[in-house]
Amino acid sequence: MRKALVAAATLPLLLTACGAASGTSGSSSKGSGKSVILITPTPVGTDSFLQLSVAGGKKAARELGASFKLYESHDPTSIAQNVDAAVRAKPTVIIGVTFSFDDVLGTVPAQHPSQQFLEVDSCPKKQATNLTCVAFKEHEAAYLAGVEAGQLSKKHKLGVVAALDSPFIHRWIDPFFAGAKSVAPQTTGTPLYVGGGNPFSDPARAKAQAQTLSASKGADIIEAAASGGNQGVFQAAAAGGFKSFGVDVDQCKLSPGNVIDNVLKHVDVAEYNAIKDVAAGKSGGYKIYGLAENGVGVTALDSDLASSGCTVASDPAVVAKVKQVRDDIVAGKIKVADPVTGA
Repeated sequence: MRKALVAAATLPLLLTACGAASGTSGSSSKGSGKSVILITPTPVGTDSFLQLSVAGGKKAARELGASFKLYESHDPTSIAQNVDAAVRAKPTVIIGVTFSFDDVLGTVPAQHPSQQFLEVDSCPKKQATNLTCVAFKEHEAAYLAGVEAGQLSKKHKLGVVAALDSPFIHRWIDPFFAGAKSVAPQTTGTPLYVGGGNPFSDPARAKAQAQTLSASKGADIIEAAASGGNQGVFQAAAAGGFKSFGVDVDQCKLSPGNVIDNVLKHVDVAEYNAIKDVAAGKSGGYKIYGLAENGVGVTALDSDLASSGCTVASDPAVVAKVKQVRDDIVAGKIKVADPVTGA
């Protein structure tokens, strides 16, 4: 996805930057001998998903009395360089976040069997025994958001501004439209993509795509699935013409009155649990968090909905319907298709 390459000669500079971005969990780490290294595919910046991963890693490190270091990558080359640097540091666990690590963690763990690895949000097809994986059923939560959108849209025209056109990203797109059509069959949906050299953090491009969906396609509700670019969608919504949905975390307060709800993914909780398990010697395996495991959801299901700032809080009938659909999905009465597996 990211074509820019970092020359090998920049490795010392890169590792220095990693060190500068790192932090420790406090004096309690000095005697434990444990350490956690988290590697991101891009700089954390305003990316709410990566911010959650950092929060989960830091929380686990604090409770383990371990040090915590953050290595921020920029492209596939720097991902590989950061993984190599982390292996040489020999921490308790090395964490790679997102499918951007599928290639490197498909080979490196087998080459270093005494080192524990964790991949968050994906897993290589060939998983080594010293690699633990956690992932999510984002499509289940996106379906719930669609159920809300289908009830609230007056034009029955929806849009999604997504980072990329890929099977994984379609987990936020196809189920969103399917959920809407389940309650309003006349609904139509159009996705547009940020793309370019920085698809996950380009608010200007995301804003332009949202404006196109509203002005040219007539969408009155648009889901923002562009990571760090979501703010651009919210800015377009604030200018009038449509309402929006956020993703990963509660983003309603970022644009008061303009965000209906959020497709939530509790990355910090899943990562925290996995790190604790690895540190306790329970490594390996592949755990997937869905609605049943409370690993995904929407803000409408949360106990603090009233104070969230999400506009769906003022529609109790919509909230009641979402709770019913959630229960039906968990009970197996409703099957949400996964765009990645096709099942």
